[in-house]
Amino acid sequence: MTVLAIIAALFVPPLGVFLVRGLSRDFWIATGLTLLFFVPGMIFALLIVVDGADGRVARLLPRR
Repeated sequence: MTVLAIIAALFVPPLGVFLVRGLSRDFWIATGLTLLFFVPGMIFALLIVVDGADGRVARLLPRR
C-alpha cells in the first residue's frame, strides 16, 4: 500500500485500483462505479488499495 495509490484512489478511483491490482476485474468494477457515481467508486477503490495485492476483500466477493 503506497501513499500514491491511496491518493489516486481518492481522486481517480480506477487509477488507484490499477496501481495495486493492474488491469483486472476490480479495475473495471471501479471504473463502472465511478461512472455511475463518484463516491461508490472511491469507496470501492479505497477498499482495494488498503486491502493490497493479496486480495482479502476480493475473497469476500463471489467468483464465477
